Amino acid sequence: MIERRTRERLVSLDVFRGATIAGMLLVNNPGSWGAIYPPLRHAAWHGWTPTDLIFPFFVFIVGITTQLSVTSRRARGDDESAIGRQILKRGALIFLLGLLLNGFPFFSWGVVGGNLDASFLQRVVDRLEHWRIMGVLQRIALANVVSALIATRASVRAQVAITAVLLFGYWFVLTALPVPATGGVSGAALLDEPARTMAAYWDRVFLDWSRFGLGNHLWVNSQTWDPEGVLSTVGSVGTAMLGNLAGRWIGRIGSLDERVNALFAVGSLAMVGGLVWSWWFPINKSLWTSSYVLFTGGMASVTLATVMWLVDVRGWRGAWTRPFVIYGVNPLIAFVGSGIMARLIYSIIKVDYDGASVSLQSAIYQAVFASWLSPLNASLAFALTFVVFWFGILALLYRRRIIISV
Repeated sequence: MIERRTRERLVSLDVFRGATIAGMLLVNNPGSWGAIYPPLRHAAWHGWTPTDLIFPFFVFIVGITTQLSVTSRRARGDDESAIGRQILKRGALIFLLGLLLNGFPFFSWGVVGGNLDASFLQRVVDRLEHWRIMGVLQRIALANVVSALIATRASVRAQVAITAVLLFGYWFVLTALPVPATGGVSGAALLDEPARTMAAYWDRVFLDWSRFGLGNHLWVNSQTWDPEGVLSTVGSVGTAMLGNLAGRWIGRIGSLDERVNALFAVGSLAMVGGLVWSWWFPINKSLWTSSYVLFTGGMASVTLATVMWLVDVRGWRGAWTRPFVIYGVNPLIAFVGSGIMARLIYSIIKVDYDGASVSLQSAIYQAVFASWLSPLNASLAFALTFVVFWFGILALLYRRRIIISV
């Protein structure tokens, strides 16, 4: 729905969320995937870079804002069944948006089944057979629904216990159990092989329908596993639950200084705990391992506490916070709109450039940036331009006091 912005928000949350969304656009839209500064790349498999913090930061902030929203609705007198229905409805809409974004433009482009001149109907059928089911928004939707339903029914102590059981249980399943179809090899022995992990096995079970003649619906870049797959979603539920707990603490009545200090302290301990855990269960974004949950949740807590201290305790607001606030109040339109734009300019729209048919993005990148900058700087400049372009769109919506949300 489209709503007019009338109520005040905790500015630091908008700043944190806005910086996260802007970072997501920055790393998702380089000028060239072959020329990216190392901090703007995902870790190849185990380990982490700053880029690997962006997605869990967003899941964490969604957990916080959901908890604050539930608290606000309860204060207005909404009953628990209405709150539960809203959580399910919102999750379903976000999942559907992600699914539609994956399918856009709902036909395959380029060569289809070795045929460059495939008919439009063949392209539509091919798209249906390779339409990826999971994705970023789908993971956010599932993690948020599960964590929010638990949070609305469980005490703080029960939430902590459930989160611990979830993370240790996921560790056990991914490492201690033998992976099916491997002759009894334990999951721990296969963690270094993306296509043979327990998570990859279940991704294929649920998302590769080739055995039924219905196509493969896994991530196109792997075909054997999905970085937002089925089993690894369990870890992301843990991240959302940490966000719910942080939201409970942030929404407490009392000294803001004390809340910020506690958020910083607990986050620091979680970061250390995640790093120690990684000696046995590596930090891994694609698997969303338990150590990754603890480490990134701690990092998100420390980062948010820092932003809260700067913005809400010290009152340091102004020109530096405004761009992040503008991104932060309209995250859904920023992600979906930029995703559609990227699909169009990177893949679908072709133009003639220097005697060849290339994507519109490639033509812009070569003509405007690569013609005078080094490859790394040209690629970064294109990505920054993409972020600024979308800031202009979001600023227009902000000036008109319009928020697009579900």
